[in-house]
Amino acid sequence: MFADQTLTPKEALRLCALGTVAQGPMHYGALAGSVRHFCSRVMGPSLDLMGLSVELLRYEGLVEAIDGGTGMEDDALLSISAAGQRELDRLLTAPLRPSTDLTKLLVALKFRFLHLLPTSEQVRQIDMLLDVTESELARIEDLRAASEGDGPALLAWLDHDIAQLHDRLVWLEGIRKAL
Repeated sequence: MFADQTLTPKEALRLCALGTVAQGPMHYGALAGSVRHFCSRVMGPSLDLMGLSVELLRYEGLVEAIDGGTGMEDDALLSISAAGQRELDRLLTAPLRPSTDLTKLLVALKFRFLHLLPTSEQVRQIDMLLDVTESELARIEDLRAASEGDGPALLAWLDHDIAQLHDRLVWLEGIRKAL
């Protein structure tokens, strides 16, 4: 944890893994793939997402094999342990930091100084922002499609995000037309 008791990227991955396996036993490979898929759809491609080791969760006693398997090499069926449930509860109840996304700052700076560029470059920058937004929308829609069984709270949050991204696309198209 950071000094303010908020979660690090590594702990976010642990939360995802423990929460996933807490919903029901999963095979080692499926758990690793599920965590990677979910987190990459929310955050986009990130080297921070490569750091989860299900084997480390087993070593720490947070998950355990329930089919006699030993780990990755035999694709053991894993369940959450009592210690894992306590860790999941701790991670789930950690406070959040206000958004510190560098991309948000960079987008704001692009808009702040967009008028300093020639019109043709302003259009290219808006086109780039449209492409980024369309990619983000595709990621979130893919996650939404894969999350049908994950409960109404997640689906409502994803639907809200999708609606915001659609609104952003319309807004960016309006700016592009005005240029």
